[in-house]
Amino acid sequence: MADEQQAPTPVFQIQRVYLKEASLEQPNSPAIFLEQQQPSVDIQLGVEAQSLAEGVFEIAVAATVHTKIGERTVFLVECKQAGIFEIRHIPQELMQQIIGIQCPRIVYPYLRANVADLIQRAGFPPVHLAEINFQAMYEQQLAQQQQQQAAANGQA
Repeated sequence: MADEQQAPTPVFQIQRVYLKEASLEQPNSPAIFLEQQQPSVDIQLGVEAQSLAEGVFEIAVAATVHTKIGERTVFLVECKQAGIFEIRHIPQELMQQIIGIQCPRIVYPYLRANVADLIQRAGFPPVHLAEINFQAMYEQQLAQQQQQQAAANGQA
């Protein structure tokens, strides 16, 4: 009898999605509520990934929303939404794409909702984070890493 080895079935499962961090600062309240001028809004996003165990990863998407009128802060929100994913038996070339693109796509809508809710609960009109093309963001980060490696190799 031939001992046939079947390739293990690929596994991709969401184990949990949770709000990991949330902070809100309003250093100039209540006076800032009387301002008539439109604030400037600066939004920064980032994605983090870490291995928790064999085949289990935490993927977090973080947002910082800083609004100002002139040099005075209206509010500063920092929020990190995370998910725990089981990812097994996936070819290595696809693994980084799943971690860098698919997982953040799943977590991001929760982040958007929590940021809008936190800002609205603070007494301000909600700030709705735009849709993000995580594939383009991933490809841009990959290109930057390749440029840094090429520059480092050129200096060596």
